[in-house]
Amino acid sequence: MRRALEIAAPWALIALLIGGWEIACRALQVPPYLLPPPSRVAEALVANLPALLSAAWRTLTVAIVALVIASLIAQALAVLVALSPILDRTIRPLASVIQVTPVVAIAPLFLIWAGIDHPERALVALAVVVAFFPIFSGAVAGLKSADRDLERLFVLYGASRWQTVSRLRLPSAVPFLLEGHKVGAGLAIIGAVVAEFGAGSGGVRGLAWQILDAGNKLQTDRMIAALAALGIMGVALHGLLGLAEQAGLRWWRGG
Repeated sequence: MRRALEIAAPWALIALLIGGWEIACRALQVPPYLLPPPSRVAEALVANLPALLSAAWRTLTVAIVALVIASLIAQALAVLVALSPILDRTIRPLASVIQVTPVVAIAPLFLIWAGIDHPERALVALAVVVAFFPIFSGAVAGLKSADRDLERLFVLYGASRWQTVSRLRLPSAVPFLLEGHKVGAGLAIIGAVVAEFGAGSGGVRGLAWQILDAGNKLQTDRMIAALAALGIMGVALHGLLGLAEQAGLRWWRGG
């Protein structure tokens, strides 16, 4: 019974919010261009479903490619940091600078470097920048979480620094890596969408372009439908990575 309530509670809250939104829009006679009721948003979602699915796939593709690239770079740098304290002091400040730099501020620069004919390259690069830090930070924290007594045992048996990292620290970092990738995936989607806003054109017709196009035409219902598609995509990706995390943790714990 408790499990059923836990599952039903979020859906009940969503239904309550949507119902209140619908009633308020109709009772107050809010102009549809200002705030359409959910029923009108649903109609726009159905009417524009092919275009929204195509746009969502483009945005999701950019996010996944960026996540893979960010993962490879972040894990490689984390291993280098674990092998050398000097590299740790060298790389970590740069990674922090990347983390605090607003992607909107550097989007025009990346678009210039990528060229007008290849805006998708800038989108991927910007999404990589956004997704990089949580994976790197999780990997470094995980590599430093290994049991100190086991590390001393490795030293006692004459293990090299690489053997200690590959056979002790990396396995210890698995839970941190999984969590970092889950956070990085959400940020990769955010980075892809923000980069599309920065592009500001139909060169890459992702969900951000759908939102911009609908806003320029005062099609608020289509704009909210695109936002809903973006939210559904984000939740679905987060759920899939959550399942992957559970499977990875089961493997890490030996079943």
